[in-house]
Amino acid sequence: MVQYNFKEITKIPNSKDFIDIVLSSTQRQTPTVIHKGSGIVHIRTFYRRKDHFKLALGEINKARNQISKISKGYERLLNFGDSLHQCNSLKVAALGRMRTLIEKIGPSLAYLEQIRQHMARLPSIDPNTRTILICGYPNVGKSSFMNKITKADVDVQPYAFTTKSLFVGHTEYKYLRYQVVDTPGILDRPFEDRNIIEMCSITALAHLRAAVLFFLDLSGSCGYSIAQQAALFHSIKSLFMNKPLIIVCDKADLQSLDGLSEEEMKLVKEMKAEAMKAVMGQEEVLMTMSTLTEDGVMDVKNAACERLLNQRVELKMKSKRINDCLNRFHVAIPKPRDQKERPHCIPQAVLEEKLKRKTAEKDLEEENGGAGVYSASLRKKYILANDEWKEDIFPEILDGHNVYDFVDPDNLSRLEELDREEGFNFRQAEEEDDDDGNYELSQEEQEALAAIRKKKSLLIQKHRIKKSTAGSRPTVPRKFDKDRKFTAKRMGRQLSIMGLDPSLAMNRACGGSRGRKREKSLDNSAADDAMDMDVDRPNKML
Repeated sequence: MVQYNFKEITKIPNSKDFIDIVLSSTQRQTPTVIHKGSGIVHIRTFYRRKDHFKLALGEINKARNQISKISKGYERLLNFGDSLHQCNSLKVAALGRMRTLIEKIGPSLAYLEQIRQHMARLPSIDPNTRTILICGYPNVGKSSFMNKITKADVDVQPYAFTTKSLFVGHTEYKYLRYQVVDTPGILDRPFEDRNIIEMCSITALAHLRAAVLFFLDLSGSCGYSIAQQAALFHSIKSLFMNKPLIIVCDKADLQSLDGLSEEEMKLVKEMKAEAMKAVMGQEEVLMTMSTLTEDGVMDVKNAACERLLNQRVELKMKSKRINDCLNRFHVAIPKPRDQKERPHCIPQAVLEEKLKRKTAEKDLEEENGGAGVYSASLRKKYILANDEWKEDIFPEILDGHNVYDFVDPDNLSRLEELDREEGFNFRQAEEEDDDDGNYELSQEEQEALAAIRKKKSLLIQKHRIKKSTAGSRPTVPRKFDKDRKFTAKRMGRQLSIMGLDPSLAMNRACGGSRGRKREKSLDNSAADDAMDMDVDRPNKML
């Protein structure tokens, strides 16, 4: 599907950027501007020429061809260069002529860059997709309707020309996506007097294949009468030809059709008659709604989407492409053999059988309260020997039996009997403990027990803190003990204070390399293992 994304157009450099690539310099005045001293014949010829956009593209194409000719000419001259100075002079001359040409088209490049920036501000509209176009006078409720049916957030204000450009939103109908275009307001005045904002709407109406919604404010709160709005409709009705058209009477909460005067009602009927001609009189073209109370908003949207969809289907059926598919199908139509009518019917037996089965989850859902009330059973598709087992609370575990089938019905009575027996034994044990009296602690024993428990809890907390920070604790480098405070002698003194023999640890700390093999007996190896448990091995990183 073709989509126009103008924001991806490459930036057009000016003449200075072009020259900086090869050399560097500036620009000259645009050739698309007429000087005051030009003759009248030249002025008439200038304004009879093509538009400035094509003129600027022509200037660039002309400069490209001239630069190509200069390049080829100087390449031939370089083939006969007999010195470094001559070759360098030819290069400088060629680049100078190319620079002059680039300077001449500098204003054309600037003009094209302005066009690119303006096109980048336009929304990305797909001209081939399903499109709904909203048009009408300013402040008649177009943007409010756009916000109701799409996720677009168009600014809505109680004054005219709030919308100054095209806004695009998207909505869905019958699982299809529709493109909704909100256009700026149009005033009823001559074509040449319309500004750029109004021309956006005119251009969209002229070039987009869309369903058109012409908004009509019956209350007059937009600042324009029904007569003015009717005059606008008749002035642009040629743009509605061969397009689905609906006249939407907005703000029905302020003014209804029945409350209009005879003159105003006559104008509305004339607009309706013209709209019926545009759609070949097949559908209703006048609808009322209110964006404030949301009455009729979805009806208008659904009607526009349905009519646009029907028109697109009809156009496809009339196209040549449909013939490539129709020749593959054959629709058999029975020929009547008498004057009797035989409408299609479903036999009663089939209907009864269908009611008995009720296999469709949708039918069961509608019959049992609808969505949110009915919950589909996931067990009814289980393949079991007996269908009654499917809805068992306890699942089947063996030969059609579940856990509940193996429960002894006398379990409760036996459990009560065990509770009574256990309670009796517990009371008896308490009485024996009271008789002995050997479990009471003295004051000193209680204090010692409390101190032991406190020390044990502190050790547990310390161990937990050490374990939690083990991963983030850095390795102590070798150079931390610059003053040589932690020596082997100090370690020996501390071990002696603790009542341990420091000789083995001292020999190990002061011994040779750890990588050598030691030959020891089983007894010595067992002693070393015990020592390894008491003294930590030095870290390999030290």
